[in-house]
Amino acid sequence: MSATKTAKKSKVSVSDILKDYQLVCESRQASLLGRKEVFMGKAKFGIFGDGKELAQVAMAKAFQKGDFRAGYYRDQTFMFAIGALSIQEYFAQLYAHTDVEAEPASGGRLMNGHFANRLLDDEGKWRKLTDMKNSSSDISPTAGQMPRLLGLAYASKLYRNNKALHGMKDFSIKGNEVAWGTIGNASTSEGMFYEAINAAGVLQVPMVISVWDDEYGISVSKEYHTTKANISEVLKGFQRTEKENGLEIIRVKGWDYEALLTAYEKAGKIAREEHVPVLVHVQEMTQPQGHSTSGSHERYKSKERLQWEADFDCIKKFREWILEEEYATEAELDAIEKDAAELAKQQKIAAWDAFNNSIKADHEAAVALLQKAAEAESQVADMAQELKNAINPIRLDAIKAVKKSLILMRSVEHPVKQEMQQWLREVLDTNEKRYSSHLYSQSDESAMRVPVVPAEYKEEKWVDGREVLQANFDAIFSQDPRVFAIGEDVGKIGDVNQAFAGLQEKFGEIRITDTGIRECTIIGQGIGAALRGLRPITEIQYLDYLLYAIQILSDDLACLQYRTAGGQKAPLIVRTRGHRLEGVWHSGSPIGMILNSIRGMHVLVPRDMTQAAGFYNTMLRSDEPALIIECLNGYRLKEKLPSNVGEFTVPLGVPEILREGSDVTVVTYGSMCRIILEAAQLLEQVGISVEVIDVQTLLPFDVHHSIVDSLKKTNRVVFADEDVPGGASAFMMQKVLEEQGGYFHLDSQPVTIAAKEHRPAYSSDGDYFSKPNVETVFDTIYALMGETDPQRFPALY
Repeated sequence: MSATKTAKKSKVSVSDILKDYQLVCESRQASLLGRKEVFMGKAKFGIFGDGKELAQVAMAKAFQKGDFRAGYYRDQTFMFAIGALSIQEYFAQLYAHTDVEAEPASGGRLMNGHFANRLLDDEGKWRKLTDMKNSSSDISPTAGQMPRLLGLAYASKLYRNNKALHGMKDFSIKGNEVAWGTIGNASTSEGMFYEAINAAGVLQVPMVISVWDDEYGISVSKEYHTTKANISEVLKGFQRTEKENGLEIIRVKGWDYEALLTAYEKAGKIAREEHVPVLVHVQEMTQPQGHSTSGSHERYKSKERLQWEADFDCIKKFREWILEEEYATEAELDAIEKDAAELAKQQKIAAWDAFNNSIKADHEAAVALLQKAAEAESQVADMAQELKNAINPIRLDAIKAVKKSLILMRSVEHPVKQEMQQWLREVLDTNEKRYSSHLYSQSDESAMRVPVVPAEYKEEKWVDGREVLQANFDAIFSQDPRVFAIGEDVGKIGDVNQAFAGLQEKFGEIRITDTGIRECTIIGQGIGAALRGLRPITEIQYLDYLLYAIQILSDDLACLQYRTAGGQKAPLIVRTRGHRLEGVWHSGSPIGMILNSIRGMHVLVPRDMTQAAGFYNTMLRSDEPALIIECLNGYRLKEKLPSNVGEFTVPLGVPEILREGSDVTVVTYGSMCRIILEAAQLLEQVGISVEVIDVQTLLPFDVHHSIVDSLKKTNRVVFADEDVPGGASAFMMQKVLEEQGGYFHLDSQPVTIAAKEHRPAYSSDGDYFSKPNVETVFDTIYALMGETDPQRFPALY
């Protein structure tokens, strides 16, 4: 056969068809071998993309440089096809190889099937994304990729429609890039999928969503997942018309090579040229090995279904088509399949050898130390032999053996003990970097490295707090065309508290944009746009509503730098307001939940709008994400307007002493600062001197350990917070008493002041009896002092 011969009906050459056949066979072999590796005990878990190969090859042909993928764990063939993943790298992830050179997606931090390429260089700086075929980092929660997909597509809309961004050619060529998403048919039942579909139709963004439909979600068949058992039928109402915007919907069979090529060529053209979202429903797909290595699909699929899957396997159908069209002989295809199997095998072996070699030095060093230690303690000899003979050892084996040996030798005097202890310290330090680095940025643009610029005041100008924010946002938007803000009501009315008042009219709707009520995808818009070099501020109208978005913040944004080992970043600022207002759903302070959910983001809790403005300025000079919680009851309070709005910064992790005192230290933040200060004035009248400290940021928390200096002076501490008991108050207590060693300086039991365990009831009385107030603060501190000197501070009530 001629390698340059053009296929009779297809637009691709015979050579390309046979290369595609080679690729799908290689990918299938990788899946088959991967499952065997798990069952042989060489990997913990496996989930593979077999049965989905052909559609992914077709999609890859329409994927261009600068485009982005937001997909899920079945997409290995696509990643192979765009050149963003090798089979050796694929197996390196299966084995959890911690070297990013070997496993660039996550440095061994994610189980197999979680794909990404490195958008950043070794210094944490952006690469030229328009020269790359890009994959955003996958997450496991089903449909969790959809909010980010929306944002990746939305960035193209901004790059196309905002002329001030046209010079950013490392990130976009005038918005010509398409965001390609993939999702399993069962996962389309998730609310995030529908929310993203609706938002894409409203926004009209270049987004192509492929639904890989194999009719099952693990063991649950399609009729239990989807109305009409057909997602494209369900979404017919979203189909665009000549008069109305919407989605383009395309259906295609997952085993039909030519139809797949046509479908993806059409989808890519519509999305790229017209900025219209497209749903490609790829039906009649199969899953030859079942869902994962955790089970067998023979348990829940009928014999008829299994036979159908064998008959309609996409590679089998592709082979039949090639033979029918006489593009290759059976012998030629047999040879391709043999070559594919051998290539996959060799790359698997190379990945396994590289993984083992990365462990070998520490393993051998530990064996040598144990053999030496056996001279002093005979029981260690067995441990040395067991470690030496270990089959497929991993890092923990050597560490556990050395630790057990040191326990046995705790009363033995021998020089080898010092060698073992030194080895252990070095290995633990190295593994700390392997497994715990990059939770936060390690680049020069880290928020912790932003220079401090104090607020300046050239005149005594007092304004409402919201006017400080307004002036600061005005300056920010004037300085940097990458900055945009989206959220419910931020545009036309300038947000519910007027901090954006008049700014949409000044900067345009493309910069300050109203959205629908859809918190999850508001955050997703920000994540995707931040991944593409923009600087979004996404607003969640009230802190209570953050619960709609906490899953995406936790699973996607907060852990992005960590799960890519510094390979990707999304410096998104999430703006919200909380603490005191009215009632169960507008007075929330779920800070403990937030702190425990979004490690990897900074949590900033300013007590007034000047501090908030400084935090916006700080974060926009950094490359990290943050949640900034403004005080709901502070917008109308008077503050002095700085003369250097848009420039002054507030450092992270640096508490501020608001009032000096000598008897007791109160550690607090946000709206509680005003309550504590008022209570401190009353306490002073009865002879109690209170030192009030505003922590300013909860993540990070007091990085210089300055709060403990106050405890050295007062010897008493109160942690005050509006969260439920044991929420943020417990977090602060652990930081100060345990981490900073504050317990050593206490003469009295540490005390917490928190809200009730229920949410705040409505009305001023509801607030008074639900949350800490001036009187409860006074009473708590007075009682604390009464325990020390009951004669001076007798019981009051």
